[in-house]
Amino acid sequence: MAKVKSHRIKSRDNILDYILLVVFIFLIIITIYPFLNVLAISFNDPIDTMRNINFVIPRKFTWSNYVYVFKENNLMKAFVLSVARTVAGAGIGVICTAMIAYVLSRKDFYFNKVFTVLFVITMYVSGGLIPEYLLLMRTLKMGNNFLVYIIPGLVWVYNIILVRSFIEGLPLALQEAARVDGANDFTIWARIVLPLCKPVLATVGLFMAVGQWNSFMDTYLYAKELPTLQYVLYEIMEKATVKIDPHAAEQIKNAVSPLSVRMGVTIVATVPILIVYPFLQKYFVGGMTVGAVKD
Repeated sequence: MAKVKSHRIKSRDNILDYILLVVFIFLIIITIYPFLNVLAISFNDPIDTMRNINFVIPRKFTWSNYVYVFKENNLMKAFVLSVARTVAGAGIGVICTAMIAYVLSRKDFYFNKVFTVLFVITMYVSGGLIPEYLLLMRTLKMGNNFLVYIIPGLVWVYNIILVRSFIEGLPLALQEAARVDGANDFTIWARIVLPLCKPVLATVGLFMAVGQWNSFMDTYLYAKELPTLQYVLYEIMEKATVKIDPHAAEQIKNAVSPLSVRMGVTIVATVPILIVYPFLQKYFVGGMTVGAVKD
């Protein structure tokens, strides 16, 4: 009787395992398929793509879509500018975020709760686009200035709360021991807190880097003379049209479709930021505390 009961339990477990396997395979397919479809269309012949877009392997391989994208004269300059704003914006932003989070995590900071409440309020109530535009363009005179890409995105409240929560979870005895040895607040922040915050700072840095890399509205509003990669790619998509003379065979051969160009632009814009992720991945699963205090 016991053997029969045990066999039934194993059968149920096996059925559940098969169900979970099918569900996971389905989730993997619906997750990967859109990216593979975009990649396939970007390498497929534009005329052939117009017939059917549901495929994951290029039916008629071609480089024409990428040739159309990369023939833009300003593309390389825009790429360098995008890399510069991403590195500078994310790097300076992480430092500013870590500084503010450290101050707010200090229990001896008298205005701790007041500033925390004010920061949180800005997450729900915003002045909107017009005050920001007037501040940057009229008051600060930052039109067509590289700093217009950096300063507005230096501090994100959500990131401050994230880093603050992480710092509050660190052993307080480490900071107290450093203070006994004569270290000031800046030394404690730079030599003790920052090294222990690598996992959360890597996460925040990736958030900021993705935000800086993908942004193009600030270029459209404030700095059209300093076009970033996203803005140039946006203009390429806007210019991509299909005007084909059915009697012109050479024109049909070299034609590009807006859909194919759009997919090529998507790959060009996505791949660089994807390359950065593996270098930061280890920090996401790293230990929460590098050091420890032994009793």
